[in-house]
Amino acid sequence: MSITIAYYQSPVGVLELRSNGDTLSHLLFCNSWKGNAINEADINFTVPSSTAIQNCITQLDEYFAGKRMEFSMDIVQEGTAFQQTVWKELCNIPYGKTISYLELSKRIGNVKAIRAVGTANGTNHVSIIVPCHRVIGSNGSLVGYGGDLWRKKWLLEHEAKYAFGVQKLF
Repeated sequence: MSITIAYYQSPVGVLELRSNGDTLSHLLFCNSWKGNAINEADINFTVPSSTAIQNCITQLDEYFAGKRMEFSMDIVQEGTAFQQTVWKELCNIPYGKTISYLELSKRIGNVKAIRAVGTANGTNHVSIIVPCHRVIGSNGSLVGYGGDLWRKKWLLEHEAKYAFGVQKLF
C-alpha cells in the first residue's frame, strides 16, 4: 500500500498529513521538538488526490474556523493494544475540556498505569484529531506535548473560545 504525504498550513504551523489508502495515519507538527524539521519555503501545499487527506484538510479548515468540534474520518495508528486503548479514550474527551493523566489512567481502568498512559499519549501520531492536547497535569498545568507546549496552549485556548467564549486559560 502506498503512502500519500501532504502538508497543511495551520494557525499552529505546518502539519504533515499521511494517508495509506482511505485512512489517515499521521497528523504531525512540523518543526516541533518531536516533529520533522522542514524548510517551509520548500513545501508544495498542493492537495493530493487522496480522499483521506482531502477530507482531513476540509475538517481541519472547519476546526480552525471554530465550526467543527468533532472529527469524523477513518484513522489508523499502529500501536500496542494498550496504546490503542489510550488513544480511543482520548477521543472521548469533549471539545473544550481537559482531563489529567491520572484521570485518563482511571478511565482506562488502571490507575497505576499513569506513566504508561503518558507515554502512550506521547506516541499518538494523529494529533488534534486524537486530542492528546486535552490531557494536562493533575495540578492543572500544561505538561508534555510533542508539538511543543505553545501549540498545546493555543489549541486549548482555541477550543475554549469556541466552546465557552473564554479567551485565555493559561
